[in-house]
Amino acid sequence: MLADSNIVPLDGRQSPSARAIARGTGRLLLSLGFSCVSELPLASGRRADLVALNRSGEIWIVEIKSSIADFRADQKWPEYRLHCDRLLFATSLDVPQHIFPEDTGLIVADGFGALLAREAPEHRLPSATRKGMTMCFARAASLRLQALVDPQGPYGSEID
Repeated sequence: MLADSNIVPLDGRQSPSARAIARGTGRLLLSLGFSCVSELPLASGRRADLVALNRSGEIWIVEIKSSIADFRADQKWPEYRLHCDRLLFATSLDVPQHIFPEDTGLIVADGFGALLAREAPEHRLPSATRKGMTMCFARAASLRLQALVDPQGPYGSEID
């Protein structure tokens, strides 16, 4: 189900803090030349919090962690490296930055903006994976826009 005030599929898992981090992170990514899709299902069956794509086709995945407990409870993030050129975490000022792995990027955000606190190392995707991710990104973005124009359309789980 789409939220009324934004184009983020809400499934009850995102806390208000996580949604604020996502909003600020999205603004930062846009300023860096990236378009962003949230809650994107990956070929592995996982769902990435934010996937960002720039004009040159570079793909970043941003995993949002709104607390220490959130970070400790979720250890699936290493698998995301298989789907992106750079992997980053986004968090708030309330979460200690030292808990995040040094081999990932780090964004510190609130609901109004964000700062790239640590650049992510690059690990270029194979071309077939890049094409698959780009197609997945484009399809999700297109269907979500179409759902805004036609909210009663027959989309079902297509936009999730």
